[in-house]
Amino acid sequence: MTPPTPSSTVTLNINGEKHTLTVDHRTTLLDALRDRLDLTGTKKGCDHGQCGACTVLVDGRRTVSCLQLAVASEGREITTVEGVAEGERLHPVQQAFLDLDGFQCGYCTPGQICSAVAVIEEHAAGWPSAVTADVRPEAGPPPLTTEEIKERMSGNLCRCGAYGQIAQAVARAAAEASTEKLTEETTV
Repeated sequence: MTPPTPSSTVTLNINGEKHTLTVDHRTTLLDALRDRLDLTGTKKGCDHGQCGACTVLVDGRRTVSCLQLAVASEGREITTVEGVAEGERLHPVQQAFLDLDGFQCGYCTPGQICSAVAVIEEHAAGWPSAVTADVRPEAGPPPLTTEEIKERMSGNLCRCGAYGQIAQAVARAAAEASTEKLTEETTV
């Protein structure tokens, strides 16, 4: 009897582009991104899902790619730090990180940026955090205070300690997103 093949051919939709590759069933999304597709913006930190350096967006939700299997990512919309910009124009989160020095060594920055993009969306959708005072849906989104931002970003570690600037960058990008949404709503 032939043993089962420990690999599969999958098609991954990454940053709007489809990539077909054969991977061992144990290959993580992180290793497929970095080693097989040369998308090295996503960083390998702890390899245990505890530091957030490998955070990417899967169907718009934050995912630590070191714990996500590549075979389980087929059919999902994957966005890495290389895909958050709009063409040549930086995403507002990326621009805020640059403007406010939301990084030092930069190693954790790709994961921080992907998390921040999701945090802003989660907040706008009214998702509460552990520090949200009123979690009733009718209360709407809580104010995006520094305490809220820090709690929501707590899964991403920064070895250099740039947390103050990171929180400022997230707040600025969220304010810009809110302003853009209001502008869109009033022009419709």
